[in-house]
Amino acid sequence: MAGPGDRYVIGVDFGTLSGRALVVRVGDGAELGTAVHEYRHGVIESALPDGTPLPPDWALQDPQDYRDVLRRAVPAAVAAAGIDPGRVIGIATDFTACTVLPTLDDGTPLCEVPELRSRPHAWVKLWKHHAAQPHADRINALAHERREPWLHRYGGKISAEWQFAKGLQILDEDPEIYRRAARLVEAADWIVWQLCGAETRNICTAGYKGIRQDGRYPSRDFLAALDPGFAGFVAKLDGPLLPLGARAGALTAEAAGWTGLPEGIAVAAGNVDAHVTAASARALAPGHLVAIMGTSTCHVVNGAELAEVPGMCGVVEGGLSPGAWGYEAGQSGVGDIFGWFVDHAAPAGADSHERLCELAAAQPVGAHGLIALDWWNGNRSLLVNHDLSGLVLGLTLATRPADVYRALLESTAYGTRMIIEAFVAAGVPIRQLVVAGGLTANPLLMQIYSDVTNRPLSLIGSAQGPALGSAIHAAVAAGAYPDVHAASAAMGRVDRDAYRPDPERARAYDALYAEYRTLHDHFGRGGNDVMSRLRAIRNAAVERPAAQVGTPLEVVA
Repeated sequence: MAGPGDRYVIGVDFGTLSGRALVVRVGDGAELGTAVHEYRHGVIESALPDGTPLPPDWALQDPQDYRDVLRRAVPAAVAAAGIDPGRVIGIATDFTACTVLPTLDDGTPLCEVPELRSRPHAWVKLWKHHAAQPHADRINALAHERREPWLHRYGGKISAEWQFAKGLQILDEDPEIYRRAARLVEAADWIVWQLCGAETRNICTAGYKGIRQDGRYPSRDFLAALDPGFAGFVAKLDGPLLPLGARAGALTAEAAGWTGLPEGIAVAAGNVDAHVTAASARALAPGHLVAIMGTSTCHVVNGAELAEVPGMCGVVEGGLSPGAWGYEAGQSGVGDIFGWFVDHAAPAGADSHERLCELAAAQPVGAHGLIALDWWNGNRSLLVNHDLSGLVLGLTLATRPADVYRALLESTAYGTRMIIEAFVAAGVPIRQLVVAGGLTANPLLMQIYSDVTNRPLSLIGSAQGPALGSAIHAAVAAGAYPDVHAASAAMGRVDRDAYRPDPERARAYDALYAEYRTLHDHFGRGGNDVMSRLRAIRNAAVERPAAQVGTPLEVVA
């Protein structure tokens, strides 16, 4: 219940399909009201709103959808909480990443310039835009050739999802848009710009998605070697850099009008959805790995020392919280793999997660005789290759939908175990495994993860982990707590050891995991590149004009 002297903060979580606002009490982290706004345009994958077609592997968004979250979800959350908006002292946001957009000097998105609306590269590139893979390959090859020192901070490969690959794709495919883009901005920073009227960059996205290490971006000489026109790319990225929990500015009168919040309250520096969740799960201590599980999974953990972990998404000093080395890894597809099966492969009568889980839960470990690779959306860690694809091995005429469904659940658990083992082998101890995100509501999946990893599994104590994490950072930016650690201790929550591994099932999964590793290395580490070849064949077929795909059969007289 809200009290007359209570103070409040707002956390806004911008996801893949919607944005959520959450009202949180500063004193104890109580969640008092929430509201969700679904993006009108969702994910733009096949064509722009005006019908302009898009090639394969594109994923765009409309920045107006983000503003609409501020206009609709924030006032609705405040109304649901029943609080006096005058008692709100700060607002903070988090975003899926790497989600970037090209803008003019004043922050106007290029897709909102009338003559550029039909140009695909003028729009927001969502995190799962994977069409920049060839450009990431070029960056990685040159970095290895030149032995660039920053490459090992990213496990030996940078991702097609990140700023430099996406920027290079814009230059290669639409040089005019590249020239017109005075700024290339993470959506996490752009929405803060909208709120407080000042452009800032946060240390998290700059380090993990912008290849900024030890105070520097990749050199002008390196970028020029990729393409002479790319030499000045850093000028589009560079800006005032803020630590996490810092005050980026004050809420402008315009943004106050959108949100119904008081003008002048603190606006926190931007952040990434997975990274703020560590604070809400009280998992900022070194060795507490948080797996934020939704459509994809992001794994974050603080370490006391710097280590280079093969295949990780990055390690950044202060990238997760001040005073530690923040590590990130991830899986590009998790919940969306399960959703794909339910929506497109499960027959009537078994086309729900609930029914499939009920049937799958009755099976002993290994009874389905299957192994799957969890690469339906490519592989982020440890292979960093978005041309990889899914696989199910062991299918027979006796295989049933629940068998495949369980194998898909297990495959994502095997992928997480690969990531945990890579951290441990590199000298980053994992002492606690904490799960957050929407998939924590699936008890079968959670037990499988505990059994496959042979570790106790803790659950975040909030259904709104990123939004609560943002609210915690808002409280710090507003001066209610001295730092993120203190705010996390007061406002976060976690259910320790909610699931424990069963020794017999864990042993059975050890044998299956060994088979998963064999397939993982064979198809992902050069044993057979058939997945990449199939991707190239598909792309060529999709891009070929329809008249050339086939010809009508002639009628023989």
